[in-house]
Amino acid sequence: METQESLEIQSALTPNPLSERELADLVVRTCEDTKAQNVLLFDVHENTIVADYYVVCSGTSMPHIRAIAEHVRRALAEQGIRPRGIDGEPESRWTVLDYGTVLVHILEPEMRNFYALEELWDETKIVYRSGEAR
Repeated sequence: METQESLEIQSALTPNPLSERELADLVVRTCEDTKAQNVLLFDVHENTIVADYYVVCSGTSMPHIRAIAEHVRRALAEQGIRPRGIDGEPESRWTVLDYGTVLVHILEPEMRNFYALEELWDETKIVYRSGEAR
């Protein structure tokens, strides 16, 4: 089994074949393909050094959240891209996938309302919202 450290080293050594925006768009498509709800894509490259894009979406249950996360992980692995980190326990009702330039937050609706991640940035940072044309 790969350790977190070996994943980080391997991820740092493997060039990303996609641009940051292409990576973010692939994450969004994959989330929507797995029926994630209320998907938002934020372009925050001017506001933080943590990531260029944040994807925030909701899953209806922990099995759904795990399925969304697993589909994102597989879709990006097919492109040769591995996460730097994955965090989230079943009791947290929230999973985060860290792809360096793209952070993916998958939450149950109740947790999403409580933490209100969307309120960290103003509306002008939203570059995609579920139901809108990409």
